Amino acid sequence: MKRSNLIVSLAYMLLGVIFLGIALLVGSDLKGLFFGFAGAGIGPGLVGVYRYWRWSAPKNAARYAEMTAAKKIEMHDELKEKLRDRAGRYTYLIGLLLLSGTMVVIEILDSLKIISEGSLIILVLGGLLIFQVVAGTVIFKHLLKKY
Repeated sequence: MKRSNLIVSLAYMLLGVIFLGIALLVGSDLKGLFFGFAGAGIGPGLVGVYRYWRWSAPKNAARYAEMTAAKKIEMHDELKEKLRDRAGRYTYLIGLLLLSGTMVVIEILDSLKIISEGSLIILVLGGLLIFQVVAGTVIFKHLLKKY
């Protein structure tokens, strides 16, 4: 297994420990958020270190080589590439629909005075919607030129 995987895993763990320290030392309303960031860093970091330790062992070298070869073959299978592209497209469209629907629901809740500051939320979500559409178009045109 590549040493860079171990370095990234250790960096995740370090960031998680830093956020854990901040969460324990700071007594604010953001304490829960810092604990969440700590778990999000420490958990994947531990898993990454364990994977590196497991697959770097000499007794697992043959299995690791076999597993990575199978993964390379699967990643370059034409049907699966096409299906991944289509799944990404559908996910993108569902995200746009969900974002638009959320904007409508927030506008309704704001109009009925159930929530406050709905206009600001709608502006942020609208900006995100515009960004997604523009980014999708730019990326498509870039890929079209590339291939």
